Amino acid sequence: MPPPKKDQKDQKDTPLRSDAQRNRERILQVATEELTRCADTPLSAIAKKAGVGQATFYRNFPNREALVLELYRYEMQQVADAAPHLLATREPEPALREWLDRLAGFAMTKAGLADAIRLVTSAPGGPEKPRPTPVMDAAQLLLCANEEAGTIRPGISADDFFLLIGGLWLIDPGEDWQPRATRFLNFVMDALRAGAPGR
Repeated sequence: MPPPKKDQKDQKDTPLRSDAQRNRERILQVATEELTRCADTPLSAIAKKAGVGQATFYRNFPNREALVLELYRYEMQQVADAAPHLLATREPEPALREWLDRLAGFAMTKAGLADAIRLVTSAPGGPEKPRPTPVMDAAQLLLCANEEAGTIRPGISADDFFLLIGGLWLIDPGEDWQPRATRFLNFVMDALRAGAPGR
């Protein structure tokens, strides 16, 4: 007995899902650029620049809160996802140092996005800011790899690590932040290396 034929709706499902995913990613890309520049950019302007209709936009993101929180998660995930890739292509110590540069780029270039997040999470009854769990997990992965390699002192947790690099968020992103961030992160690496058994 021949298998049943797929109806026309089933045949169209895959391209529709693919188009929907592309639309969503395009909205996120444009929204990141626009909200980084101006925290209260109108959603209609984001939809127009992304080349999607209002219905498509609101189907993906029914309100500003949903868009901003998804952007925050999306950007954090990009930083987190870099960690295993760096460890697969570099030795643990340079992988950690390069990841710190990416984290600094996220912290400095997304300052406007941070303002947008504060706007939606500080409102009465507003949603909570997402926890930076993926970035914490990525840091722990890199720290463990370096501890095993003997390139940093043993026993440093992700919590310790983020306390150590907290000064990164005190750098003014409006200035020429890269030289200051580089110097600061070099100090961080020196502190992590102090007492390393491989030194």
